[in-house]
Amino acid sequence: MGQEPYVEEYTIQAGDFTAIGEASTKFRATLKMLGIPSEVVRRAAVVAYEAEMNAMIHAGGGTLRMTVASDHLEIMAADQGPGIPDVALAMQEGYSTASDEIRELGFGAGMGLPNIERNSDGMNIETEVGIGTILTARINFPGQ
Repeated sequence: MGQEPYVEEYTIQAGDFTAIGEASTKFRATLKMLGIPSEVVRRAAVVAYEAEMNAMIHAGGGTLRMTVASDHLEIMAADQGPGIPDVALAMQEGYSTASDEIRELGFGAGMGLPNIERNSDGMNIETEVGIGTILTARINFPGQ
């Protein structure tokens, strides 16, 4: 019987921009503690931060979960926000539906989903307008 995966989950609170990055910082610390290679830790921190940011900006919060298995890790962000009407458009660098208020805070540049895709070995988006979005990103460990 194989080793059980390690799971860590955080709630992203709506509108709490002072806490943004907290979950991804905790994930990073956990991965370092588990002895995960630094390149994987770096990529996972980018994926988690961008997913955390998207849930905060576009969905009013949600859940961020990291699962560490023997050969990979998976980061899942789930929300009950407005959903993504056009995933292909949302994947284009620079495209954003962030409000002017969010942009004035320095966020919403339209790089979140492209950065997640670039830093993962596989990404999946399940979304339904008016229901929410589940984003799953996988990062393989070296040699896997």
